[in-house]
Amino acid sequence: MNDKSVSIRPARREDVPAIVAMLADDHLGRARERVEDPLSAVYYAAFERVERDQNLTLVVAESESRVVGCLQLAVLAGISSQGGIRGLLEDVRVASDCRNRGIGEQLVQWAITEAKARGCNLVELLTHSSRVDAQRFYERLGFALSHAGMTVRF
Repeated sequence: MNDKSVSIRPARREDVPAIVAMLADDHLGRARERVEDPLSAVYYAAFERVERDQNLTLVVAESESRVVGCLQLAVLAGISSQGGIRGLLEDVRVASDCRNRGIGEQLVQWAITEAKARGCNLVELLTHSSRVDAQRFYERLGFALSHAGMTVRF
């Protein structure tokens, strides 16, 4: 059911407002994000940090010249798992009016392929326990519940 009109490309600075809007478009994001016009400089500074880090890749899904999805892939080296490299998916979002078109699946499959190409031996992700639909989505793509996540906010 993939939307063939969707392309995945590296995010650009001009995509930041669309990315932030998608991040804010749910019950958790509304409390965390600040969608303003003009958009706060903190988001552009964060984009620049991500762009400079060779272990982070922020991509968008684009359809008809519109950003309709996003995802960040972090490639993490470590000592555990015999020195294995892991991919971590973050901020997977699809614009609310574009859901159920296979865009999220395309983004996640792109990330898995990219993680393998970069030497990762596994891909992990975090999703909030209240995002039941997201959990079903990831299970459908082959992810299995494996961790209990914990957070400390500052």
